[in-house]
Amino acid sequence: MGDGQLKKDVTGLTALTVVVGTVIGAGIFFKPTAVYGAAGAPGLGLLAWFIGGLITIAGGLTVAEIGTIYPETGGMMIYLEKVYGRWLGFLVGWAQMIVYYPANIGALAIIFATQVSSLFELSEKSIVSIAIITAISVMLLNFMGTKYSGRIQTAATILKLVPIIVIIIAGLLYPGGGVVRLLPFSSVDHPVATGLGSALMATLFAYDGWINVGTLAGEMKNPGKILPKVIIGGLSIVMAVYLMINVAYLFVLDSSQLAGTDTPAALVASKLFAGLGGKLITSGILISVFGGMNGYAISGIRIPYVLATQKMLPFSGWFSKVSKRTNVPVNGGLFILSISVIMILTGQFNQLTDLIIFVIWIFITLTFIAVMILRKTKPDIHRPYRVPLYPVIPLIAIIGGFYIILNTVIVQPQNALLGTLLTLSGIPIYLYTKNKNN
Repeated sequence: MGDGQLKKDVTGLTALTVVVGTVIGAGIFFKPTAVYGAAGAPGLGLLAWFIGGLITIAGGLTVAEIGTIYPETGGMMIYLEKVYGRWLGFLVGWAQMIVYYPANIGALAIIFATQVSSLFELSEKSIVSIAIITAISVMLLNFMGTKYSGRIQTAATILKLVPIIVIIIAGLLYPGGGVVRLLPFSSVDHPVATGLGSALMATLFAYDGWINVGTLAGEMKNPGKILPKVIIGGLSIVMAVYLMINVAYLFVLDSSQLAGTDTPAALVASKLFAGLGGKLITSGILISVFGGMNGYAISGIRIPYVLATQKMLPFSGWFSKVSKRTNVPVNGGLFILSISVIMILTGQFNQLTDLIIFVIWIFITLTFIAVMILRKTKPDIHRPYRVPLYPVIPLIAIIGGFYIILNTVIVQPQNALLGTLLTLSGIPIYLYTKNKNN
C-alpha cells in the first residue's frame, strides 16, 4: 500500500443507493418494536415516523448547502472544521471512528445474525459468531474496491425493496385490516411528550445514514449537482416507504403486538405468507440488513483516512495508506472492524442504536447551525445550492435536533453520559497530535 488520492469513481447512482441503501437497513424491520413500545398507541407511533421523516428531510435540505460548498472527502468532519475550527472537526471524526460507524456495523451484524439464527433454527449461542463473521465479510468486500462495493450496494438496494413492496401490498390487502388499527392516537399509560421523544429516537435510527453520503463528495465527479439531488431524492423515497410499510404493519398486527416482538417484520411476514413465503421475505430482510452494513462500511473506512492525511491521529502514516491495487484505505477499515467486533460481543442492539443517535445528532445539529453561520460570515462564498425557504427549513432541523438531544439526556441519562465520555476521549488525542505536529 502507498499514500495516494482517492479517485472520482462515485457516480450519482452509487451515491443515491448509499443514501437509500444505508437508510433502509434494519431499522424499518426491527425498530417498530421500540417505536410502538415507547408511543403506547398506533397513532402516536405513526406520528413519530412522520416527524422523524420531516426532521430528516429538513436536515438533508440544510446539509446539502454546506456539502456543496465544501465537497471534500470526509463529509461532516470537514464541514465542522471549516466553520468551528480544527478541534471540532477532529472530534466529530473521532466520534464517527470509535462510536458511530463501529456501533452501526456491530448493531446491524447482531440483527443479521439474529435473523439467520431464527431462519435456520440455530442456537442463540451462534449469534455472536455469525455476527462477527458477517462484519468481517462486509469489510473484506469493501477492501476489494469502491466499484465492487458500489455494485454490491446498488444490487442490495434494489433487492431489499422487494420484501418491502411485497409487505406493503399484502399488508394493505390483509383481510380484517383497516383504519381502525391506526387508532387510538395516544395512551394514558404513556405521556405524549416523553413517549413521542423516545419513539422519535427509535425512528431516527431507521432514518439514520443519509448524511454519510457527504463522506463521498470528494470522489464525486460533480458534487455540486449530484449531492443535493441524491440526499433530497433519497430521503423522500425513504419517508414514503416508511409510512406505507408502517400502515401495512398495523393492518396486520396491532401496536401492542408490534411492541411485544423483537422481529416485527418477520412476524408480519409469517402472518401474511405461511411457510416458504415467510422465509423468502425474511431472506429479503437479511439482504436489506447486509446492504445497510455495506453502506456504513463504504463511508466509515474513509474517516480514519481523512484524519490521518491531516496528521490528526497517532500512527497517521499507517492510517493514511491506500491499497495500490484497489485504491481503498484498508487500515482504517481494519480499525473500525476491530471496534465493531468488540461491540458485537456486548450483544446490545437497542443500546448501541440509542448511543449512535445521541452522539451523531450532537454534531448533525451543529452542522445545521453552521449553515446559518456561513450565511452571516461568508455571504459571498460560492453556493452551487441554497437551502429553500431559508431560514425556516434550517430552524426546523435545529429544533428537531435539540429535541432529540435533550430527550435523551432526560430519558436515557446513562446513554447520554457514555456517548459524551466516548466523544470527549478524543480531546487528549487531539492535543497530543497537535503538539507533535507543532
